[in-house]
Amino acid sequence: MNAEIPMVEVRHLKKWFDTGSGVFLRGKGQVKAVDDVSFTIRAGEVVGLVGESGSGKTTVGRTVLRLYDPTAGAILFRGADIAALSQSALQGFRRHAQPIFQDPFGSLNPRMHVEEIVAEPLVVHGIGKGRAERRERVGEILGLVGLLPDHMGRYPHEFSGGQRQRIAIARALAVGPEFIVADEPVSALDVSIQAQVVNLLRDLKRRLGLTMLFIAHDLAVVEYISDRIVVMYLGRIMESASARELCRNPKHPYTEALLSAVPIPDPDRKGKRIVLQGDIPSPINPPSGCVFRTRCPYAVADCAKHVPELREVSADHFKACIRDDIL
Repeated sequence: MNAEIPMVEVRHLKKWFDTGSGVFLRGKGQVKAVDDVSFTIRAGEVVGLVGESGSGKTTVGRTVLRLYDPTAGAILFRGADIAALSQSALQGFRRHAQPIFQDPFGSLNPRMHVEEIVAEPLVVHGIGKGRAERRERVGEILGLVGLLPDHMGRYPHEFSGGQRQRIAIARALAVGPEFIVADEPVSALDVSIQAQVVNLLRDLKRRLGLTMLFIAHDLAVVEYISDRIVVMYLGRIMESASARELCRNPKHPYTEALLSAVPIPDPDRKGKRIVLQGDIPSPINPPSGCVFRTRCPYAVADCAKHVPELREVSADHFKACIRDDIL
């Protein structure tokens, strides 16, 4: 693959959901979960997608995998638009692109033992000549994620939350994908276990050369694992840059507020906590102009009149804000 061509390219993606089709819901409008989002992921790169609940980041991840059909826009994987793929072609794409879901308690079938869970994608994609070969592959993958071959005969309820997420990671890796969408993979876990799983994903990325979209609401976790970060709010991108640049030199007020909530381990560094006023607005009726303006401490009258474009403010650093006199 040409290193200059992104593995994944999202162009002006929109995903709107109808609020309902019943007698009492008809005509209520649409939820603009994702509204004109564009970004790229280069081969071997981890791009972090961060934002509050309701920002649209999970919808982006599911649409990129074609678990949802996009309302508009294009999603290119190796230059091919997956939105235009037939169902048969889509199965081929899914061998190369796999999800890791948030909830390891709900994403694993409680009636299947570990061998069946991890081997299921091998069966679906016709990998392996028989059970013995697939069993060998399952054992290898379990070892890769820090589990033992002896675990193959056990059921999900017999494992801790962290072990269950390792099983989910093993299932995603079974078919040898190039691209992983990890949707809040540690948010359902105890804090003491989160670091183990994040370190595992970092190690797998390095060892297997994985490309990853890592979705989370915790900016500290996203900074640790990501090469670049995309910040979303109410279906739109507010800022994007390299992880180091964005976390040390934020250009958007929303990113500034998110960073202020990250605990600082150094007692000599004191950061002012920025508390955003009010709740995130409804995506059914988002604010005019900049969607963040109703909670932005720097908002002016023009913010209600113009939808800010995502523009480059320094080398490979982009923000969606009409003001250049802040931050």
